[in-house]
Amino acid sequence: MYTQKSFTLKKEDIDRKWWVIDAQDMVVGRLATEVATLLKGKHKPTYTPSQECGDFVIITNCEKVRFTGNKWDKKKYYWHTNHIGGLKERSAKEQLQKHPELIIMDAVKGMLPKTSQGKRLLTNLKVYAGAEHNHEAQKPEARVLK
Repeated sequence: MYTQKSFTLKKEDIDRKWWVIDAQDMVVGRLATEVATLLKGKHKPTYTPSQECGDFVIITNCEKVRFTGNKWDKKKYYWHTNHIGGLKERSAKEQLQKHPELIIMDAVKGMLPKTSQGKRLLTNLKVYAGAEHNHEAQKPEARVLK
């Protein structure tokens, strides 16, 4: 009886690419799902869940993203200062003015695994507020999302 072996990608066979995504006028959640897929490597036929086989992603123009509905006023971002009574919150509109890159980072982080692998994958994401980035040496390819 013939049994087919399952494919497992080896570390030396990983082929990683760099992608540039322009986030202008894109909905945050839809952008985050595509970016999480690229970071995890699920778009590749050689995807292996236990290996870090995803690509690097550069996102530009993150201050020009959009939310649907009333999320600009109703969505809240929370963090704690590690002091007593140190729970802080900001609306999405305030977060866009102070730290627009954290809107994308937080959305993508929520769509990655909640393990040490997810933390490592998040380091492959580079988010910039303007149209410029400093990764030209990696020769990134432009990726147009629907």
